[in-house]
Amino acid sequence: RQIPIFYARRVRGNKMYGGQSTHLPLRLNQAGVIPIIFAVSLILLPSLFANYLTASTNPMLRNIATNIAIWFNPNGAIYNIAYFSLVVLFAYFYTAVVFNPKKISEEIQKYGGFIPGIRPGSPTAKYLSYILSRITLAGAIFLGLVAILPALARSATSVQTLILGGTGILIVVSVVLETIKSIEAQLVMRNYEGYEKK
Repeated sequence: RQIPIFYARRVRGNKMYGGQSTHLPLRLNQAGVIPIIFAVSLILLPSLFANYLTASTNPMLRNIATNIAIWFNPNGAIYNIAYFSLVVLFAYFYTAVVFNPKKISEEIQKYGGFIPGIRPGSPTAKYLSYILSRITLAGAIFLGLVAILPALARSATSVQTLILGGTGILIVVSVVLETIKSIEAQLVMRNYEGYEKK
């Protein structure tokens, strides 16, 4: 989503500065692949400890470890619900770390900018937080679905050798998009070089 920002005109001496309009781009997935990486790291810990404890000589400890290993089986419902929830949680957390609405609103105000219909300063920060939380919800749910998509595909098709993961899909897509952007930038540069020669 693009939030419009207008900059007021300033007159200094005989010259007029500003009076421009631009936009603040807010991506659907501000966090990228990081929430999936955090969630995988955290969700694998219980099964990792459970696998070590299943060899225990204590029958109660071995029984608890076996149950944990069953609950956190990657094909199980509990694992996938916990994985989805952790991805959504980490998407919100990482977006809050990366994008600071208060700092952005201060920067906009410092350079004489404003969002139409919103007062500069604290109201702008609240507006950006409101918009960002709504966008992050959709992005976090999408990211969670991408994360558990391989497990859903395995259960729907009964093909257990499906190796493609949600993180791999996101990395491939982001590399392809960056390559397309790089090619487009090169094409634009070549067009400018053609103008310089004339």
